[in-house]
Amino acid sequence: MRTFAERLFSALENQLNETSLNEQSLTEQYRASIILCKKAMSKLKRYVSSYAFQNKEEEIHFFKTVKPQFYSKYIYFISVYNFIIQQPLGGDEILKEYINFQLIDIKRYFDHNQAFYQYYRSGSSQLDELYFTRGGFDVQAELEDFEEDELYSTSHDYKLSKIMANEKYQDYLNLELAKILNSSMPVSEMPIDLSLTWTANKTDLVELLYALVALGVFNNGNVEIKAVMSLFQTIFQVDLGSYYHKYADIARRKKERTSFLDKLKLALLRKIEDKFDVENNQQHSLKF
Repeated sequence: MRTFAERLFSALENQLNETSLNEQSLTEQYRASIILCKKAMSKLKRYVSSYAFQNKEEEIHFFKTVKPQFYSKYIYFISVYNFIIQQPLGGDEILKEYINFQLIDIKRYFDHNQAFYQYYRSGSSQLDELYFTRGGFDVQAELEDFEEDELYSTSHDYKLSKIMANEKYQDYLNLELAKILNSSMPVSEMPIDLSLTWTANKTDLVELLYALVALGVFNNGNVEIKAVMSLFQTIFQVDLGSYYHKYADIARRKKERTSFLDKLKLALLRKIEDKFDVENNQQHSLKF
């Protein structure tokens, strides 16, 4: 099952990347992305409908990890598509108000699902069997986040998908807000355009930014990670997507947990040593 799901998800991401590179309008690109996600979701559902999970662990993995990967993308693209087509006419102030309304709505959803949201963000697993195996649906659960197909749903897999999508949508909105704020700056205060693009691994950038926030280098430590992520995504023209998942992957490493930071240190020491060697050689040659 894992092999099939991984290949299907990889194919979906390739198709989505191709869609983002074509010359269609943004609305057409997002509409195409929604269709691609829907097709992939249908293939996944057909496959699972004739598949018997080997044990509880495999079933939990599917409904906690695999299925939300597909569904969260679908929900995210729908959110962005609706944001674009419903965007009000007017100046920057009207657009900022529209974006802030969306951000407030997302926060309201997180607050409404605070207990499960904290469970998800903390990486907990003690309630996984209740949340991510079929047949565990509780009528006390939020009905609006339950898919009625009990053969292909658990009580919380859709809720998890929606939370993941909302986090990514929140990042998208913060990027749009940052663009407006940058464009409204006086020319003398606008940052110099160096056309910097992050070309290293995205997980490496996440590792670097979490380290900087942990050290408290911004605003004397009074800053949230999402604000830093939004700013650097704009500066380096990179979409870090679900950066909190990348951070979770970093935290789960058993060896070389800070591999990128370790590489940075070695690279800087090597550069310092090379410069020191060159200066020493120059001084030595001058003596003769």
